[in-house]
Amino acid sequence: GLAATPLLGTAPQQGTLTAALVQGNVPRAGLDFNAQRRAVLDNHRARTDQLADDVDAGRLPRPDVVLWPENAADIDPVRNADARAVVDAATDRIGAPILLGAILTPPRAPDGTRRGPLNAVIRWEPGVGPTGEYVKRHLQPFGEYIPLRDLARRFSPEVERVSNPLLPGDAVGVLDAAGTRLGIATCYEVAFDHIVGDAVDAGATVLVVPTNNATFGYTDMTYQQLAMSRVRAVEHSRAVLVVATSGVSAVIAPDGAVLARTGLFTADALVADVPLRTRTTLATRLGAAPEWLLVVIGVAAVALVPLTGRRGGDNPSRPGPVPVARDETPGGTD
Repeated sequence: GLAATPLLGTAPQQGTLTAALVQGNVPRAGLDFNAQRRAVLDNHRARTDQLADDVDAGRLPRPDVVLWPENAADIDPVRNADARAVVDAATDRIGAPILLGAILTPPRAPDGTRRGPLNAVIRWEPGVGPTGEYVKRHLQPFGEYIPLRDLARRFSPEVERVSNPLLPGDAVGVLDAAGTRLGIATCYEVAFDHIVGDAVDAGATVLVVPTNNATFGYTDMTYQQLAMSRVRAVEHSRAVLVVATSGVSAVIAPDGAVLARTGLFTADALVADVPLRTRTTLATRLGAAPEWLLVVIGVAAVALVPLTGRRGGDNPSRPGPVPVARDETPGGTD
């Protein structure tokens, strides 16, 4: 009976959310994916317009919130009028807030310094515009910034391609949309326990992973990230919505099951009702404590090896050699 009892709940505890995941695709794969930044933005607007057509025709339900991936708008839509017009048109057409990944370039401070650029997720409301943002906290080394640049350039001149490194944010990744608290882990951040755990602790009832895997082409990286997202779903008993620029986008149930997914380098959209869950798991409550405990145990075990590895002859507790029985019958042969 106990073996048949489900260990992970998937039922809604605070209603459901109808979410649309828009994968607009990119002009090309590889490191130069963003050479045509406006094309990437236009792709996501065009696929959102197609989604709106399907909604108006009754082929798909109207979403409560629309998700665009990381780097969907690498032209700052807050300060660039043309990019802003594109996002405004998309939100007005679909009639729902869009959470979109964008690179922001904040204005210079009075002292001449600039905080940015920033890898952000922006909440964009129909008829209003940007109303909130989350800035990626855990940046990817050698991709979004170069650690120890002077040393690294001795090994490869390619580090100079990251000429304008991003700056990290400092706020937990949560944004409210359509009455739902969404927890956000942007791309690389899904690999870090505290990024996702902090969002759940802050009240997130569903998790969102906006990502851009175009730089990795057709490698297995996107599938590795999908596997990490499935682990996060099980770990925190939350639905996870992975929305990728070029794939793979996916809807993941709180038990880790993949309910829907897209292909690589195709324009597509997924619409799904996902459960909103409020109950925290043991893994959420314990956080990284079990990992640190195992580390301490491992270090202690290694430290004890010299104390327990003495030779057998020096160890009085170790038994000596066992004598072998020999035939010593008096008189020799029969």
